[in-house]
Amino acid sequence: MTATASSTAIHPLIVLAGANGELGSRIANHLLQRKARVRLLVRSASSKEKLSHLAEQGAEIVVTAFSEDSLVEACQGASCVVSALSGLEEVVIDAQSVLLSAVERAGVSRFIPSDFAIDFTKITPGSNRNLDLRRRFKERVDASPVRSTSILNGAFSDMLTGLMPLILFPLKRVVYFENADQKLDLTSMETTAAYTAAAALDDDAPRFLRIAADELSAREVAQMMTELTGEPYKLLRGGSLKALSFYIRMAKTFFPQKGDLYPAWQGMQYFHSMFGGKAKLAPLDNDRYSGIPWVKARDILKQHVAEKGL
Repeated sequence: MTATASSTAIHPLIVLAGANGELGSRIANHLLQRKARVRLLVRSASSKEKLSHLAEQGAEIVVTAFSEDSLVEACQGASCVVSALSGLEEVVIDAQSVLLSAVERAGVSRFIPSDFAIDFTKITPGSNRNLDLRRRFKERVDASPVRSTSILNGAFSDMLTGLMPLILFPLKRVVYFENADQKLDLTSMETTAAYTAAAALDDDAPRFLRIAADELSAREVAQMMTELTGEPYKLLRGGSLKALSFYIRMAKTFFPQKGDLYPAWQGMQYFHSMFGGKAKLAPLDNDRYSGIPWVKARDILKQHVAEKGL
């Protein structure tokens, strides 16, 4: 059943933190397309030039030091505050906690945290650093009187073209661990942003919404790449999940890179979570909103193949 966004205001005000990022900018764009009033929170050090196209469409840009008092003022009158902030503990825990406290003080009824990920509620604590941060912030969110909605979208399918080393383009191989037929949840940033905008305008949105534009196995990705390129892409077994756990320990020991958002071992942790199957999204809420552009992994890979001449 398809739900429609509900609000007592004809043009509700949505406050968005993190619009300078790729996902945040897209969320703002889709909010404007849905005729919402949009207020973008940016730090004084951030470049407002990146947001000029949104300002031209009517978005209000508020420069804030990200102190609680300044955020309280910036959140006044909003029906929902959306966080698209990205980072480690100082962002996911500290900055978002300040933002949520401001939301509470401003009397805003709804909040969407920056939880865009695989299902971190199902995986073993300690097995994925970035998702552990989301789990910790979830405790803060659940203790708040503000009604929150977390959107879980799997992995961003945009990362298939580079950041996620699932497809080894020069070698014409697709990597897997343990099981080549394990389904992986994938959703593009564009689709996630559009869905988030719809959820921000939905006063009846539940605590969790789970979406996946694609549910693909490594075997299916290899078949897809073979079809798109005309060249045979084969599977490459990286080992068992147990072996992957060993690789993670070694990488953390010899290449810690603790200050990096995505060190090599963090990527391995995501692979372990996804190929282990525990983080699989279910049930899916893909049909909750109409007008969502369901950009598929095949679309992204087809464009990449054309651009790179693969």
